[in-house]
Amino acid sequence: MTVISWIVLGLLAGAIAKFLLPGRDPGGLVGTTLIGIAGAFIGGWISARWLDHPVSKDFYDGTTWAAAIGGSLVLLVGYRLLFGNSRD
Repeated sequence: MTVISWIVLGLLAGAIAKFLLPGRDPGGLVGTTLIGIAGAFIGGWISARWLDHPVSKDFYDGTTWAAAIGGSLVLLVGYRLLFGNSRD
């Protein structure tokens, strides 16, 4: 996959993570998008490194999507724990 496809995958993974964890995010749409992109990269790295399942170069691979969404969920929860009360 190209860098553009990773960004699109991260954008969609961030949106799915936001759908699965509704609520107020400190960063809004831009923050959620960046978390999704970073989560896609981190989830893919964790999948390849420790789960012994290298990420496929196919955009429509289910494991790639699961790794991206899982990484986005982890980052979104961490981001909410660190900065969740900053907008109150």
